[in-house]
Amino acid sequence: MPQQYQAMILMASWCAMRFGELTELRRRDVDLDADKRIGVIRIDRAVVRTEDGFAVTTPKSDAGTRDVAVPPHLVGVIQEHLATHVGHDDDDLLFPAHHGGHLAPSTLYRRFYAAREAAGRPDLRFHDLAPLRGRAGGFYGRHDRRADARLGHSTPAAAMRYQHAAQGRDQTIAELMSQLVVDGP
Repeated sequence: MPQQYQAMILMASWCAMRFGELTELRRRDVDLDADKRIGVIRIDRAVVRTEDGFAVTTPKSDAGTRDVAVPPHLVGVIQEHLATHVGHDDDDLLFPAHHGGHLAPSTLYRRFYAAREAAGRPDLRFHDLAPLRGRAGGFYGRHDRRADARLGHSTPAAAMRYQHAAQGRDQTIAELMSQLVVDGP
């Protein structure tokens, strides 16, 4: 992926964020402490494409409004992205289009499709990245409402569609995911 979208892919995968949530994220929504390698992303808006352009709205459900703990191994990646690709104003988008407004799905997908081909995964959809976070971290198990909260699912049925369940609090999950990246399974 091009540099300006690498953090987006990682955040979709490891923080279980949807495209519309990612493309409406603003600098003020990210709270990082590099010294402690901790962070939280506040999700309370999303953007959707309409006939007239883009509309900022709420996430898909009430459960979609949430704070997501950033896995420690991503804190530096997100900090670098903020320093390199995001303006300094609190209202600046994390993943703006070249013109500064909201990123169109087609702009990202052109690059994502090339990247998935290069990775040997032509079947992978952007929407599939959030469940991959759970499988990559080894967090299999029974249905867990705390996993629903991390993913922004409003019902157990929605969560089961993504076949993801996790145990423990969100920060613990984030830390364990990072530990697997560092130490391996």
